[in-house]
Amino acid sequence: MRHVIALDVGGTGMKAALVGAAPEPSGKTPPALLYEARRPTGRERGPDAVVEAILGFAAELRDRGTARFGTPAAAAGVAVPGIVDEASGTAVYAANLGWRDVPLRALLSERLGGIPVALGHDVRTGGLAEGRIGAGRDAGRFLFVPLGTGIAGAIGIGGRIEAGAHGSAGEIGHIVVRPGGRACGCGQRGCLETLASAAAVGRDWAAACGDPGAGAADAAKAVASGDERALAVWRDAVDALADGLVTGLTLLDPEMLIIGGGLAEAGDTLFTPLREAVRRRVTFQRLPSIVPAALGDAAGCLGAGLLARDLLSTEVTA
Repeated sequence: MRHVIALDVGGTGMKAALVGAAPEPSGKTPPALLYEARRPTGRERGPDAVVEAILGFAAELRDRGTARFGTPAAAAGVAVPGIVDEASGTAVYAANLGWRDVPLRALLSERLGGIPVALGHDVRTGGLAEGRIGAGRDAGRFLFVPLGTGIAGAIGIGGRIEAGAHGSAGEIGHIVVRPGGRACGCGQRGCLETLASAAAVGRDWAAACGDPGAGAADAAKAVASGDERALAVWRDAVDALADGLVTGLTLLDPEMLIIGGGLAEAGDTLFTPLREAVRRRVTFQRLPSIVPAALGDAAGCLGAGLLARDLLSTEVTA
């Protein structure tokens, strides 16, 4: 069976799959996952070890595909965090992995016997999957915003994801929504992700409830139970998020805002007040639908598979 390798590299773990290479006729059905696996990223061992872990995991997937299907993978797609130059296939910088200017596409292609490899940004790759086969599959223009350790965004336009002139389009988490506020790792103060990411909500709830081990999921449960301290934390985060999203929709005029990541798992506890907060803020803007992401933590891996399949489609039409 013709297949491709899909690999989603995170700060702590890697998710991978062997994916059927034949596209589904409508283009809106998830690709067939033929095999799935996970491995730790191993960032505590340093950036060189992380690169070798990625290469080794990809080679393991190639060998498994060859053994199972009688032929090696036809292409590979890899999603990584940080700043990514997709055109040159370079992982430019990732603070959580410690690397700079890694020619990851070339290294992977060499390790995998010369097959074509696509390198993508993790959030944009997840947005590609949500746009083609997830919550945004019927939207011509959308903004995908996962709320995790940080906040980023993917701008979907006409079936593609806009990377920007320098590969950093969609960084909505670094819109300043509270000038002079909390220090952000980017060097500014008051960025959206310092207030409305899952990490920020977890930190604020831990401080409010006095439990240093509490996280965002605990905050959501406390909100659902009516805890006034949790409601205050949640309200501050939702207000900040609404301010950031309204800035985004004013600039981009999307049909849909797709919210994913760990915080979105709170369901209506998040979406009900968020929709109302955004509605209160819009004036002349058209209010987009605000929906949860459909693919969960599989979005990056599925998107990597789509990137790999796109390489094969390009070869056919070239």
